[in-house]
Amino acid sequence: MIAAVGGTLFGFDISSMSAVVGTDQYLTFFDNPTGVLQGAIGSALAAGSIVGSACSGYFSDWLGRRDAIWYSCVFWLIGTALQTAVQDWKMLLAGRIINGLTVGVTSSQVPVYLAEISKVETRGSIIMIQQVAIDVGFTIYFFVGYGCSFIPGPSSFRATWGVQFVPTVILMIGFLFLPESPRWLASKDRVDEALEILAKIQAGGDINDVTVLAEWEEIVTTLRIERETGRGWRKFILNGMWRRTLVGFMVQACQQLTGANVITYYVVYLFQMANLTGNTNLIASSVNYILALICTALAFLFINKSGRRPLLIYGSLGMGVCHFIIGAMIAAFKTPAPGGVGGNLNVLVEVTGIPSRVMIAFSYLLIVVYYFTVAPTTWVYSAEVWSLGTRATGMGIATVGNWAFNFALGMFIPPAFKAIDFGLFILFGGLCIFAAVFAFLMYPETCGKTLEEVEIMFATGGPHAWQTGRGGSRFQQEVDFVVNSKRKEMGDAEHLEEATIG
Repeated sequence: MIAAVGGTLFGFDISSMSAVVGTDQYLTFFDNPTGVLQGAIGSALAAGSIVGSACSGYFSDWLGRRDAIWYSCVFWLIGTALQTAVQDWKMLLAGRIINGLTVGVTSSQVPVYLAEISKVETRGSIIMIQQVAIDVGFTIYFFVGYGCSFIPGPSSFRATWGVQFVPTVILMIGFLFLPESPRWLASKDRVDEALEILAKIQAGGDINDVTVLAEWEEIVTTLRIERETGRGWRKFILNGMWRRTLVGFMVQACQQLTGANVITYYVVYLFQMANLTGNTNLIASSVNYILALICTALAFLFINKSGRRPLLIYGSLGMGVCHFIIGAMIAAFKTPAPGGVGGNLNVLVEVTGIPSRVMIAFSYLLIVVYYFTVAPTTWVYSAEVWSLGTRATGMGIATVGNWAFNFALGMFIPPAFKAIDFGLFILFGGLCIFAAVFAFLMYPETCGKTLEEVEIMFATGGPHAWQTGRGGSRFQQEVDFVVNSKRKEMGDAEHLEEATIG
């Protein structure tokens, strides 16, 4: 739970904009930013996150998973200080970019850390705690922003952004009490420390437990093979690794291409288009965040039972249907609003009556589908597909895919609301169909398999993605092998003792 507080930083920053972009205080102070300027402000976090993600693997392999996350929090403190003292849009832009450096590291390395300290049977649920933390973060923070919206003047959004200090301090203090990843320690030949922590994770500290010995054997064997394959960027391409690199990057990219950000970041715009303004808009928008939190909590219970593939495939298809219906309502029933709905020049059309209610209903349904399927599963899956020697940098590559498309879409969405209105949702609906087809063809099932066993799933000559299913782990077989070996050793010792007595 402490590690996953890193997710609340991501969640806080989502709501730090969505809770204020429609308020009079924000529009007045920043001179009603529209189009590209608002897109730049909204996507500034993603720009910094691209850099943070790209560098995170190097620092994680050098400093360790835990310490890399801890030191990255310093950037969040600096960025939040700039936003709290903001004087113009340039200062806001700089603060969000610096915050993004921290989010880039935490969003890529927290899943790595959680994956490497989890048991096989609970890994999916443990990693999903980060997504729950993201949802808790933006739900709480949206209501913080809503409460602060009643404060007059610039103090409104300054108070909102100042609260971002809280999760960072909690994360930095809490991480001082957490262990380092045993797999990272093994990669640095710190065997005693690695075994001690692995034993605490698997068997209450018993180093001689068979599950500890079996998993340690897997770690050592995998590490030896990876060291033999060489160093540098070639290891992300050779010996079937190109498939992992492609899958890791695309599962994160497709999370953005499904268009959920059009709802989570700019839900205020969508609801203004549906003729909800002012306080009513903010209250209606808050329902999205509550639904996201509830659905992620439910997914937490099912992700290890359903597998990863079905959630990614059917979730993308469901979101596509929602986008198409929202787009159809706008195309058929829109009326021009040249002065902007509620004075917001980013929203130049409106929909009233029953069609507007249909839009709102399917935006809620889209959030339900997204946060029950694609949103949490993406972070779990992208943390599972990498080998030990490539996991930190590989997860950095994966999250670069997330943040690169996050940035591009953040720049694209505000102008698109003005220029193509309903076409925005038709486009995202088509991208959802693409994401579902790509998942069916390229994503093998990783549920119920050890991180080391996933090596086989992506090896040259491995099974096709659609031929794989959950479970079937070799780990229990390896445990049984260790048990039988110990029994044989004990039996041989007893026979030797009897022969000696005889």
